[in-house]
Amino acid sequence: MILSTDHNPHLSHGEEFHMLSYFPKLEKKVWSWCAYDVGNSAFATTIMAAIYPVYFREVASRGLAPNISTAYWAYTASAALFLSAFSSPLLGALADIQGSKKRLLAIFTGIGVLSTGCMAFIGPGDWLLALILMAAGTIGFTISIIFYDALLPSLVPPERVDRVSAQGYAFGYLGGGVLLAINFLFIALLPGTIGARLSFLSVAFWWGGFSLPVLFNVAEPPVDGERVDTNTAFRGSVKRLKKTFREIRSFRNLFLFLVAFWFYNDGIGTIIRMAAIYGSQLGISMNHLVGALLLTQFVGIPFSLAFGTLASHMGSKKTILIGLYFYLCLIVAAVFISKPWHFWALAFSVGMVQGGTQAISRSFFASMIPPGRTAEFFGFYDISSKFSGILGPAIFGFITQVSGSSPLAIAILSYTFILGIVILRKIEG
Repeated sequence: MILSTDHNPHLSHGEEFHMLSYFPKLEKKVWSWCAYDVGNSAFATTIMAAIYPVYFREVASRGLAPNISTAYWAYTASAALFLSAFSSPLLGALADIQGSKKRLLAIFTGIGVLSTGCMAFIGPGDWLLALILMAAGTIGFTISIIFYDALLPSLVPPERVDRVSAQGYAFGYLGGGVLLAINFLFIALLPGTIGARLSFLSVAFWWGGFSLPVLFNVAEPPVDGERVDTNTAFRGSVKRLKKTFREIRSFRNLFLFLVAFWFYNDGIGTIIRMAAIYGSQLGISMNHLVGALLLTQFVGIPFSLAFGTLASHMGSKKTILIGLYFYLCLIVAAVFISKPWHFWALAFSVGMVQGGTQAISRSFFASMIPPGRTAEFFGFYDISSKFSGILGPAIFGFITQVSGSSPLAIAILSYTFILGIVILRKIEG
């Protein structure tokens, strides 16, 4: 990665955007934080989005009807996110009180890494084992992000949060894309299922390795008050959560954002988790599916950075709205795809908005959090994310199972972006 010289958090309106000038000479703690995005994005690309869903459909679920295997995958994704959602706020509050963000990050990263490595042992017809490991890996992945995100507000000054968040997503796109490209070669060059199994093992090592910099080089944020033992912290976190549930509606903008995010992230998450399954059910081959999703990764790098720059010019809310309007157009297009090049074009378009919309959402939320309560409130951010992820895949799976029509299931997703736009526009400032 080429890094530029001086940091300029806000480009002038007349300044041309250059990817090479976007990155300052990143401090050790910043690139270490970004490195975790490089690592965990491999799970998002290879396991959640590209190779593992197709492997499940074509190998692990052998013997199941196509619509049933799609439904089982969707239901399991919903169940894993449901379990994550309920634990997120409590774990977030516990991390704030006890000062254990990094320790909990390490624990749940370990759960995700171990589950992913075990996927290499899944063979034909092992659909139940495949679903169990997918659920465990998803729980490790999703909960670890709470504590990773909670490190951001204390990492840099407020005026740099948008950019660093976007940089993290850009590095994540790069990392996830590089490993996905390598795994694509594994599948293309190695016989049978060896390439796919090796790709699952590579994700475990990649994720585990790139998690080390943030654990060693990023300081644990200071605790607001004295550190306490686990039992005391647990009781305190429960009381704190009860108080926060009562208080959160008083933070009007923050509350509205969480509701809006609940809806539109439902659509984004469902697209990520179901794209490969959707394409496979339409008869598009694994090579085209993986190649198109690989394209999404590399398209996402410059566009994630561009969204960070756009947010500095237009503001975070307007930038997110642009992304959501674009998503609505993509939903309409997705209903009519039937050929491999359609899927490639759609993948390119998704890459233009996916990372940028999520990155600016994260930094926009961070800007509204009261001081000293980052992990707790990111727990609520995460619970909004997880609960949104429950409904979308479940609806997709149910409609597909009952009607046998995946395009119909895709079309219904439009409600998530429409409601997200309506509520987001109500946020003041």
